[in-house]
Amino acid sequence: MKIKEIRDLGVNELKEKNNKLVEELFRLRIRNASGQLDSTAMLGRLRKDIARINTVLKEKEDAS
Repeated sequence: MKIKEIRDLGVNELKEKNNKLVEELFRLRIRNASGQLDSTAMLGRLRKDIARINTVLKEKEDAS
């Protein structure tokens, strides 16, 4: 997900998106632990997306 797309979202949308990504990361970690995950690069991408969303969320909450 690109930062421009993230910045265009509202605070509630960011929180919802963050929750969905955290759940997906949890599922991928379980699949990775059981050896069913083919590409571990998805774990890194999800972690970075979550960090981007948290950063923008913090900026928006501090601005208001």
